[in-house]
Amino acid sequence: MSGAPHTVVVGAGVGGLTAAALLVRAGHRVTVLEGHVYPGGSAGTFYHQKYRFDAGASLAGGFAPGGPHARVAEALGLEWPITPVDPAWIVHLPDGRMVTQWADRGAWRAERRRAFPTAEPFWRVQERLADLSWDISSRPFPWPPRSAADLTTLAAALRPRTLRALPYLGRTVGDLAADDDPLFRLFLDGQLLISAQTTADRAGALYGSAALDLPRRGVNHVRGGIGSLARTLADWIAANGGEVRYRQRVERIEVGRDGRAAVVHTVKGLSLSADYVLANVTPWGLRDLLGANAPPGLRRDVQRLEPTWGAFTLYLGLDANCIPAGSPDHHQIIADGTRPLGEGNSVFLSLAPAGDPGRAPPGMRAATLSTHTDIAPWWRLRDGPDEAAYQERREVYAERLITAAERAIPGLRRAIRLCLPGTPVTFQYYTGRPGGMVGGFAQGSLFAARGPQTGIPNLWLVGDSIFPGQSTAGVTLGAMRVAAEAVRHRDRRRGR
Repeated sequence: MSGAPHTVVVGAGVGGLTAAALLVRAGHRVTVLEGHVYPGGSAGTFYHQKYRFDAGASLAGGFAPGGPHARVAEALGLEWPITPVDPAWIVHLPDGRMVTQWADRGAWRAERRRAFPTAEPFWRVQERLADLSWDISSRPFPWPPRSAADLTTLAAALRPRTLRALPYLGRTVGDLAADDDPLFRLFLDGQLLISAQTTADRAGALYGSAALDLPRRGVNHVRGGIGSLARTLADWIAANGGEVRYRQRVERIEVGRDGRAAVVHTVKGLSLSADYVLANVTPWGLRDLLGANAPPGLRRDVQRLEPTWGAFTLYLGLDANCIPAGSPDHHQIIADGTRPLGEGNSVFLSLAPAGDPGRAPPGMRAATLSTHTDIAPWWRLRDGPDEAAYQERREVYAERLITAAERAIPGLRRAIRLCLPGTPVTFQYYTGRPGGMVGGFAQGSLFAARGPQTGIPNLWLVGDSIFPGQSTAGVTLGAMRVAAEAVRHRDRRRGR
């Protein structure tokens, strides 16, 4: 690859690795630098006491024909280690109602009519908007546009039927939903919180409708844990001439006199010259890596941006004999309809598949319980004078999550043989994400979406901080855009 441009990717998350692989395929010389000992970041799988726990996400979508993972697999000639899941998960509402998120559309229609008999007009609009949104996303869709090339690509992605979405551009999911059943709104809020990082009154109608349709678009277990997606990409990169280097945490991106990112430095003294840099970090993380060379626009962004959600997670080792036979693997439990979601009032429970070898010791099951949480209180207690208060809050949250989970799996408490808590403080330590923020920005108005540009012409963000945000499918769409921009940038500089 003599004479090929050198691209350095900071962070081996799914977004960074996807962009890296696509650039290797396009002829770039690529080096991925990862501070941890395994790839995946927030979508990684870690090993502890013979268990393999998913650090964050435990289900993945986007593998159906036309989906982002499917398009990447076709481009690279690889196969994903996935198994379809149906039902996707079961939602437990405060009144005892259970709503099964079937992947089969016929089963889902029957289920929603049973659970919410007056809401059918909403679902008809939601399905129509979801079809439009997924259709657009199946083609290159660089949103928000930042160049003439972006506008040209957007124009090519539109179809006459796309015009049907125009009346909904400024509307939210909440605008479409009737208010006669408060638990219906609570159900929508719960689904959107895990798929769009916000609730119905703030989730954009187009993005939110697509997010509500995720179970119907196909969700999957990833064999070996969610981190196998990143491992598949990392192995492909290494086998095709690229390089993924672990235990190389980046501490600084050096900017040259020409205003371009020039050298990437790690804490171990490695310094790599780069023609292009892709930063699989948050805006806060990029500001810290650039230091005094952070562009004014990036500094302003960081000052005005609200911190995103964090997560409180319990990683559990369970006696498999205590789990009812045939119990679904995934549940969302909403405890109290009068309290805001998150902070232990809405909990997602995931059991590692019983048939996935290596996820747990014989006779045991790995499980995760998680809830959205505000990061600030955890840090105030962690950095405050009374460290015991931090530990007490951790114990309170653990009890909330276990109590909620027992609604889905009675007797779960008795099955616990290992209980490992993770707070935003823990997530910062292991993922390097400032504050332990996870999940990306709330997907409200499309006109507030963030693109990958940084103010430095050869440096782009990838990951869940750029549109369309969270989930492995979302970061893959963003990575595809960034890889295409880097290729266009290279071609312009070569005068093509």
